[in-house]
Amino acid sequence: MLITTDGLVRARGIRYATAARFAKPEPVAWDGVRDATVRGPACPQPPSALASLVGSSVEGLSFDEHCQVLSVTAPAGATGLPVMVWFHGGAYVTGSGESAKYDAALLASEGVVVVSVSYRLGAFGYLRDNLGLLDQFAALRWVRDHVAEFGGDPSNVTAFGQSAGADSVYALMLTDTEGLFHRAILQSAPLGTRGPDRPAMAEALRELIPVGATTPVDEVLAAQQAAVADVGPRFSQSGGMPFAPELGGSGLAEAAQRVELLVGHTADDGSPYVPDPQYWEAVTELIFAAPSRQLAEDWTAAGGQAATYTFSWRPEGAPLGACHCMELPFVFDPQGWAGAGMLAGQEPDPGLARTVRGVWAGFARNGMDALPSRSLEFGG
Repeated sequence: MLITTDGLVRARGIRYATAARFAKPEPVAWDGVRDATVRGPACPQPPSALASLVGSSVEGLSFDEHCQVLSVTAPAGATGLPVMVWFHGGAYVTGSGESAKYDAALLASEGVVVVSVSYRLGAFGYLRDNLGLLDQFAALRWVRDHVAEFGGDPSNVTAFGQSAGADSVYALMLTDTEGLFHRAILQSAPLGTRGPDRPAMAEALRELIPVGATTPVDEVLAAQQAAVADVGPRFSQSGGMPFAPELGGSGLAEAAQRVELLVGHTADDGSPYVPDPQYWEAVTELIFAAPSRQLAEDWTAAGGQAATYTFSWRPEGAPLGACHCMELPFVFDPQGWAGAGMLAGQEPDPGLARTVRGVWAGFARNGMDALPSRSLEFGG
């Protein structure tokens, strides 16, 4: 059973895989009719550190560590449309692809099929074996095998994400050996946290979170929070995002041949993370801006195609400027962001929102040929 309104088909809470705790995901096969009218569960998680800025991304959702679900939004009667697969942010510890904040109706109305993915977080997903990343690969295989049923073209898939979701896309690009997607949009990827101290920090996390298959969920989360508080100050570069996929040798050269890349950031991405405005620019440059530019340069040097963007729109009186997450109400339905502190009581500029959604969907459809330049500015 699906929801069909306003010329769109919405299928929610579709299970793409299942897994026991700390086990690799296995694809789910089923026949018959399933209810796809209810949002699926979010991974158990602590409160978001950015809740005052963006609001709750899990409001109204249930919690279950068996959270390998996805939702699809597609134009009714579609066939052969570009596919955009969304990976949510939240520092790999919070958030859900089922969130109403990622309502993709307006983006899908640009003529694309949007798939929003939920995956295991924190200790459940990234304490060992890159399980959250494996969940994401399982979701991409589901897209390959089933998205045509919703009118999507599995040979034209764009993976896109913001913050930890963008970092996920980076990891997926460098480790995908199956050609599961063909274009990528990285929004505010915190690539500057991928320092040389990450392997040592990952090992410290494993020592500090000695949980097992039967440890109650609340105890897992308590151990996770205590460990994060411990390792953050000890590992300065990677400590700002302790949980993340562990990557080995770089597959950048191969990925650049296969994936067209659009990568960028907001003008004040670093502002939520430092109390003193005089350091906003430095943190933005170190964690988000410089690594994004370097990735685009490395992509091009490896023979790939890459473009960059900067999102500079800020509402009058915004407490943190064009901060981290500011572009999200321009990509998704802004109603889901009503009341977000970062908007200072104002609404996103509707003309700019149409432009952003048009660029994102155009890139998904035709790649670099759809971009007006290789260096884009939004709201500057």
